[in-house]
Amino acid sequence: MRRTAIVVGAGAGGAAAARELARAFDVTIMEAGGEFRPLRLPYSVLQTIRGSGLLLDERMIQTVYPAMRLGKTRDGMVLVRGRGLGGSTTLCTANALRMDGDLQALGIRLDEEFAELERELPIGTGHQRFWNADTRFLFELCREMGLSPSPMPKMIDTRRCRHCGRCVLGCPTGAKWDSRRFLTDALRRGARLLPRTSVERVAIAGGRANGVWARSGVIRRFFPADLVILAAGGLGTPAILERSGITCAPSLFVDPVLCVAAHRKNAFQQHEIPMPFAIQREGYILSPYFDLLSFFFNPGWRAPASDIISLMIKLADTPRAPGEPLPAGDRDKLAEAAELASEILRCIGIPKEEIFFGTLNAGHPGGRLPLSAREAASLHPESLPENLYAADATLLPASLGNPPILTIMALARRIARLCIRQLSGLPQSHVAYQPDGDTTCRQGRYYICG
Repeated sequence: MRRTAIVVGAGAGGAAAARELARAFDVTIMEAGGEFRPLRLPYSVLQTIRGSGLLLDERMIQTVYPAMRLGKTRDGMVLVRGRGLGGSTTLCTANALRMDGDLQALGIRLDEEFAELERELPIGTGHQRFWNADTRFLFELCREMGLSPSPMPKMIDTRRCRHCGRCVLGCPTGAKWDSRRFLTDALRRGARLLPRTSVERVAIAGGRANGVWARSGVIRRFFPADLVILAAGGLGTPAILERSGITCAPSLFVDPVLCVAAHRKNAFQQHEIPMPFAIQREGYILSPYFDLLSFFFNPGWRAPASDIISLMIKLADTPRAPGEPLPAGDRDKLAEAAELASEILRCIGIPKEEIFFGTLNAGHPGGRLPLSAREAASLHPESLPENLYAADATLLPASLGNPPILTIMALARRIARLCIRQLSGLPQSHVAYQPDGDTTCRQGRYYICG
C-alpha cells in the first residue's frame, strides 16, 4: 500500500509538489480557499465602485474580489495574497524569471527542474508584438537612457491572449498559466483535493509529523499522514509551524511595491499586459504596471483608468522580524528608485509637479525558514521533523526583489522528488520521473484550468 502525504496549499509550491508526489504517494491537498473566480466587472463598473465611497479600506477589496486577501502592517504597508485554488498564481502577472542566485550560492542547483518547467509551460516574450504605443515608447526611452530594459518572459499562451490587461483580476480566456493546471495533473494521478479546509497545526510526536489538524466550516478533525508538506505561503506556512510548536526565524521579507504615476491622456495602461518589461537595478526593479490597488484606494489616483501611466518599483527588502518597519537603508533605496522612475516620466514630457505615488504594498513574503548551505542536499531545515517539509518562499534565504513563482515551483518540485526517494517506501525503479503524456486541461469540478 502506498504511503500517504498531505500538501497544505494549492498555489505555486503546493501544486508543483502535489503533482510530483502523486506519482508515489496517496496525496491529499488542503486549501483554505475555494474555487477561484475571476473579477469580470468592466473598468467602467470598477470606476463606479471606486467613486461610491463604499470601499473605505484596502482590506475591503475582498468584498468584490474574494480571491484577493489583504492585510496591513503597523506602518501601513498593505500585504496582498491570493486565497483559493491556484493561490497567488491566479492573481499574478505570469512572470517567469529564474531567480535562484542565492540558492546557487548555497550549493543548490535546480537546473533540471528549471529546464523541465521551461519545456512544460508556455514561457516566452511573444507578447512584445502586442504592446501599445506608450509601452513601446517607454521601452525605447529606457534603452536610450542606458537602463537596459528586458522584455519580461511570461507564462502566457499568446494565441489565446486578448491583451486586456486583466491578469491580476483573473485571466478571462485561460491564456495565462496558473497552478490549477498542476492541480489538474495531480488529481488525474489520484490526488484528493479538500478546498475550504484550513490547517491549524501539524501533529508532532516522537520527533515525527503524524498528520494535521484542520477545520472545514465548524468541523475540526485530524488527518493522519506519513508525510506533510507545507506550502501555505510565506505568511501561512510559518503561522502553521509556530502553532505546531516550531519557532521560525525573525527574517521576514515581503518585496515592497511602490508605483510612481502621472496623468497621461489615453495611456490605456489598464488594458496593457502588466509588467511587459523590467529594468534590473541593484536592489530593485522598475516595470510599467497599472496598480489596481492604488486605483481603488489611493486618493491621488482619481483620474479615469485610461489616463494614468505608472511605473512599479519592486524592492528587495532586508529580512527582519515580522511587524518591524522597513529599515532606513531600504527606505533610502526606495527613494532612489522613485527618483529614477520620476526621471523616466519626466523624459516623456510629464512635469515633476504632476507626478504622484501609489499605495505601498507587498505580495512576496518569505524567508522565515531560510535554507543554509548545510541543507543544500536535503532542502530540509534542521528544525523540522524528518517527514515535515516546507515548499514555498518560506525557504528562500533572501528577498528576490523579483517575481518568485518559477523559482518556487522549481524548488518545490525538487523537494517532492527528494521525498519520493527517501520516504515513499517504493523501489527507486517505481518512482523515476516520467513526463506526462497528456497535459491538456479538462473542465469540471476542481479541474478548471482557466
